[in-house]
This record gives sequence, structure tokens and C-alpha cells, in this order.
Amino acid sequence: MKSNLEKLQAGELFDAHDPELKGFKQTASQFLAQYNNLAYDQAGQRRTLLEQYLGSVGEYTTVGTPFLCDYARNIHLGNKVSINMGCSLMDSASITIDDETMIAPNVQIYTGTHPVGQTDRLNPAWEADHSQHFVLTRALPVHIKRGCWLGGGVIVLPGVTIGEGCVIGAGSIVTKDVPDHTVAVGNPCRVIRTLEADK
Repeated sequence: MKSNLEKLQAGELFDAHDPELKGFKQTASQFLAQYNNLAYDQAGQRRTLLEQYLGSVGEYTTVGTPFLCDYARNIHLGNKVSINMGCSLMDSASITIDDETMIAPNVQIYTGTHPVGQTDRLNPAWEADHSQHFVLTRALPVHIKRGCWLGGGVIVLPGVTIGEGCVIGAGSIVTKDVPDHTVAVGNPCRVIRTLEADK
């Protein structure tokens, strides 16, 4: 039988309250408590914590505070990535942000999702005393490719890939993949313009 971690990694329904997964969240909580209490000019200590807790972090990459994440270990940041203040990266599955990407304040990136039907969403083995109650979850990776700019308050939903060199307008909700070198805006986010590569 697959563990809940194996189910998560396979994109299958899993119990997010599994003890192993809760352990990952506890570790992330300890990281956030330390990281968010560092002063702006404590760049060396910030860098050390990012290297210790994130899945990977490239050179000249910065993450503003306050910062929120789910596991931390599933976040992969390339070189020269700038994540501004107030961002939430809910990384049950992997969140990969490639080189030279700018993330404006209050951006939210989600990988967790649930069955839509209430019956499917709840554990069928829920016991009478509710001690075994949990909500079934699925996690789908998010990939933001090189050279993107996500405006303030953008929301990226599970399973989305944003192509290279894209600009996502402030406040947009990205529900599906965005092709390379485009400007996309709105709710739901739609392409409104094509950009020339490397311009």
C-alpha cells in the first residue's frame, strides 16, 4: 500500500494530516518563525535559512517578509529570483520558479486541491466520534518559467505552468497554462498580447 507521501508525489488523493506530512509542516513552521523575525538587513542569515529549508535556491535570490509556505522543502527557486513581501507559496507539490523571475507583493501560489463533491471530499471512513475525520487532498505542481513577472496579488492555481518571459497582470487568477512570451490578465487570466522573445 502506498504511503500518503507516495500518493502526494503521484498526484493522487492523500491525507494531509498524515504524521509524516504534519512533520514537514512543523519543520516549515519553525523555519517561518525564524525567517519572518529577521530584519531586512540580515541578508546572510536569511540566505542561510533559505538554503537550509527550501528544496533549492539559486544565487542572488531574495524572499521578502512576511512569507508563508506549507512545506518549504518543495519550493525550488532559480538564480536572480525576487519574491516580494506578503507572498504565500503553498507547496504540497513542487513549486518551481525559474531564473530571473519577479514575484510582486501578495502573490499566492497554490498546489493543493480537493474533490468538488462533498461526499468524495470527506473521508468515507469517518468514525462516529469524528476522531478520524480528514479532508482528502490532491497536490499538482506549479512551474513558472524563466524571466516572468507576476504582478501584485496574482493567484496561481494548482497544476499551472506559466511560460517563459510572461507578464501576468496584477490581481489576475491563473487557472490554466499560459504560453511563452505573452501578457495575460484577468479572472480567469487570459492572454491579451504576445511579446517578442528577449525584448
